[in-house]
Amino acid sequence: MKPNSDLLPALLFKIIENQHTLEAAIMELSKWVEQRSSVEVAENVRSALEAIDNNEEFIKITLAVMTAPE
Repeated sequence: MKPNSDLLPALLFKIIENQHTLEAAIMELSKWVEQRSSVEVAENVRSALEAIDNNEEFIKITLAVMTAPE
């Protein structure tokens, strides 16, 4: 492995953490929009956020493989 390659899993974990934080914030905004009679916009936002949920399992598995002892 290259020097500092052990930093890659930590970096990816932080990126995932940021992704979840952004997802939660955007979900709150979509709820706020929905309460103000823009149901269609809120649904579009939640639909777009599904990609985060769809990719989460792959990311977790990949991180587990990367951090497993060789």
